[in-house]
Amino acid sequence: MAAEQRPLNEVVFLTVAEVASVMRVSKMTVYRLVHSGHLPAIRVGRSFRVPEQAVQEYLRESFVGVETA
Repeated sequence: MAAEQRPLNEVVFLTVAEVASVMRVSKMTVYRLVHSGHLPAIRVGRSFRVPEQAVQEYLRESFVGVETA
């Protein structure tokens, strides 16, 4: 998790569809990431909500850079 924790009333939660749109993947891919524990989420009824910060962190950590010699 991030070193700086924001109060819950300031956290922006995204739906699975919104996360899929940001990441340009299918909703099923987002569900797999959530169920595998790679992407933290909370359950609201039968739906999942993902903190926007968690999506940004996941993408930052997953970035594959090209090394130059």
